Amino acid sequence: MKVILDIKDSKAAFIMEMLAGFSAYVKAKPIGAAKAKIIEDLAKSSEEVRLHKEKKLTLKSAEDFLSEL
Repeated sequence: MKVILDIKDSKAAFIMEMLAGFSAYVKAKPIGAAKAKIIEDLAKSSEEVRLHKEKKLTLKSAEDFLSEL
């Protein structure tokens, strides 16, 4: 299982050290803000697609999207 944690910078070193103590079970590596944003955006998009497939959300067509530009 993969988990993303949002940790305050002032506590990051402590948390990373604590996770290192579980090295037999946990692999922890920091990622940059840009990668974190991409992951969040992809998760949000995936959720929107799931809701659309369940007919709980209506998405714009590509034609409507391009006409706004």
